[in-house]
Amino acid sequence: MQEHVLWTTGPGDPAALIDAGADPSAEEVRALLARGPVLVRLSGTGSGPLAAAAVYAFLGVSAVEADVDPGELRQVLDMVAAIKGARPPALGKRALA
Repeated sequence: MQEHVLWTTGPGDPAALIDAGADPSAEEVRALLARGPVLVRLSGTGSGPLAAAAVYAFLGVSAVEADVDPGELRQVLDMVAAIKGARPPALGKRALA
């Protein structure tokens, strides 16, 4: 497994991943998710791959490969996990008006 592949949750078995290819459609990802854990490869630079990673993570992919800053990608994946309720938020704030 290459270093620029990040797991959306805890690491699993890289051999079990189904490679969805580069920038697959949401329908393709949903079909593959029915068969097992999915790896999505993202193309491009900047914020586009990060936004796509958020969508794919929300759909339930297990791993994401992208040529972006790994720290930024990790932050996006952690944010989606917190939104889905799979992990607590990194920082909890309550705004009082």
